[in-house]
Amino acid sequence: MPTVAVVGALDTKAGEYAFLCERLKATGIEPLVINFGVMGTPGVSPAIDAAEVATAGGADLQALRAANDRGAALAAMARGVATLLRRLYEEGRIQGAIGMGGSGGSSVIAAGLQALPVGVPKLLLSTVAAGDTRPYVGARDVVMMPSVVDIAGLNRLSRRIIANAAGALAGMLAVDLPAEQGDRPLIAASMFGNTTPCVDQARAIIEQHGYEVLVFHATGTGGKIMESLIADGFIAGVLDITTTEWADEVCGGVFSAGSSRLESAAARGVPQVVVPGCIDMVNFGPRSTVPERYRDRLFYEWNPTVTLMRTTPEENARMGEIFADKLNRATGPVRVLIPLRGFSMLDSPGERFWDPAADAAFVQALTARLRPDIPVEQHELNINDPAFAERVATALLELLTTAGVSTAQARTAERA
Repeated sequence: MPTVAVVGALDTKAGEYAFLCERLKATGIEPLVINFGVMGTPGVSPAIDAAEVATAGGADLQALRAANDRGAALAAMARGVATLLRRLYEEGRIQGAIGMGGSGGSSVIAAGLQALPVGVPKLLLSTVAAGDTRPYVGARDVVMMPSVVDIAGLNRLSRRIIANAAGALAGMLAVDLPAEQGDRPLIAASMFGNTTPCVDQARAIIEQHGYEVLVFHATGTGGKIMESLIADGFIAGVLDITTTEWADEVCGGVFSAGSSRLESAAARGVPQVVVPGCIDMVNFGPRSTVPERYRDRLFYEWNPTVTLMRTTPEENARMGEIFADKLNRATGPVRVLIPLRGFSMLDSPGERFWDPAADAAFVQALTARLRPDIPVEQHELNINDPAFAERVATALLELLTTAGVSTAQARTAERA
């Protein structure tokens, strides 16, 4: 019988959690209840009480109560829930997790769910499961389910929804995957619509050599998830063709992946090939959402909901410095490949974003600051030219070989 962590504030939602546990047991799941309610007495007896959660979060429950600071209490309990869920999973005591709450409770539960690895069933039934859910999902496969009504008492509608949530988690736990064929190392690749031809061709070449390629859409969330999987040790090599999220971080676009982008592979020593793909563009929503300070810039309306803004030489130079600083920390093999005929479809001769001076500013700043032992290849090609895609793929294959990362296919050939 699988066991799942049931995480909630039992001082305010005891009846709702008792019903959730009942429905989980009806599906053959054993609940392990964790209470993070700070102020009141839990109406359901938990396996892990609020005092233990607070301690795991580096706080004291009585001190949190005395301070009467809701924000500080939620932050401490979020840290505690994250620590405990990670520990319980690593010890093999839980196989999934579920919780339900409003905005405050959801933030605590989400911190715990995000601490679990990708692939572990995790569900959050929440009143805020609409709009911008990025703070709750983070870089994990958290399933958010709208509660429709507030989680405040049981009625004919809330019972149905809570029962559905329990059934959804049970379904995830019951899923069996076919056994994997072989043990192909995983390669992470970043892609955008403007770099799709390059990534598709490079991916095909790498997969022909026995690797499995995971492609991440460089929309901020995609970059964060890719970085998290690298940090968690799932990834054997990185084909970072589309680093556009840094343009959004520098200029305030909507697809920023944060200031830690490009750090995970460097920290873990994972072989990586880095390309300035789509750093010629910053992403905004509809044209009406572009900040007023950019009103005189060059734009392209990619679709009704995405407006692209061309980056300037100054912005590209800043990114060159940032890329160098990130890659200078690399403890494993790294190579930078630069397509001098443009960093995207739009940044090619005759296209709207073609600006060799702006691209050159990135190259000059990067090479001036980069460690001398990190190779920089400059090719008179556009990023989507077949020859460039082929070189990107072979460059990563060379680094993987140097690092001793071989596939089952390669090992078979060696034995033959």
